[in-house]
Amino acid sequence: MRTMKACVIEGPRRAAVREVPVPEPAPGEVLIRVERAGICGTDVHIYKGEYISPYPIIPGHEFSGTIAGIGEGVGGFAIGDRVTAEPNIHCGRCAYCLSHRGNHCEHWQAVGVTRGGAMAEYVAVPAGNVFRLPDGISFAEGAFIEPLACVVHAMNRLRPAPGDRALLFGAGAMGQQLIQALVHAGVSDLSVVDISEGKLAMAAQWGATRTFVGGRFDEAELLGEFPRGFDIVVDATGIPQVIEQALKFLGPAGKFLQFGVAPKGETIRLSPFDLFQRDWTLIGSMATNDTFHHALQWAKAKRIRLEPLVTSVIGLDDLPHLFEHGARPDDLKVQIQIG
Repeated sequence: MRTMKACVIEGPRRAAVREVPVPEPAPGEVLIRVERAGICGTDVHIYKGEYISPYPIIPGHEFSGTIAGIGEGVGGFAIGDRVTAEPNIHCGRCAYCLSHRGNHCEHWQAVGVTRGGAMAEYVAVPAGNVFRLPDGISFAEGAFIEPLACVVHAMNRLRPAPGDRALLFGAGAMGQQLIQALVHAGVSDLSVVDISEGKLAMAAQWGATRTFVGGRFDEAELLGEFPRGFDIVVDATGIPQVIEQALKFLGPAGKFLQFGVAPKGETIRLSPFDLFQRDWTLIGSMATNDTFHHALQWAKAKRIRLEPLVTSVIGLDDLPHLFEHGARPDDLKVQIQIG
């Protein structure tokens, strides 16, 4: 039996790198030799016991690599093809799948969430979820296609209009992609709040018109400049206190996008009268929804720049320490070099 090195989360706050069997691609699957895997906030929630994953689990749903094995009945791929993969697995038959809402599939599974993931040397994936990497897209960018596909889904949900004034909280790796997407969508003003001055400097490079250091900016000053609030407010932090603060800036007929993942069970206070009287639209955006192709097109055209968002690359053996102690405050995306 062949074995491979993998990071296994045994239970809440218990992770170790150990030898496990190499998965065999079932009929309809391919085996991918992982080159790069990204670390997502969802992986941290799984480690902390704040998500829906069973234990033990090999995490990792943002990844790229090369095809190393092909299961029975799979055509169109060859050993050595450079690929990435959509981690969300839909049944294709339930009411949600049949009405273009596959991210709410009644039989949903996900690589690295409900089944073995890519924080390992190899991962098995349904062939229908696998996408070749276009020429010119690196493995680092390939491991960023899943997060970018989440941003595409969010933009499809939000539908910003040219001239909208937007305010975004959280300029991490996801926030930086949302900033670029909002600028390309034609917002006229984009204010960004974060606790990291380095992240705010990058936000300004992508087109943010104003930046504010979280915890130090004057809410009254911002409301004085935008007394009727913003047309769009986005939370990319998942922090309940920040979400409550963000809603203060939502103007009449405004749209609020909840993009950040909050810990399961957390709550916020919201005035139902404000929701009614101010004619608000509250939007959630969960994962991807048939948006991988469009994300690849964005990445191929360099409309959304991904490489600058990779600020640290670690080895697989370093992963349990990162889960326990967290990334550096100014890090955006941390990726694991596996291949």
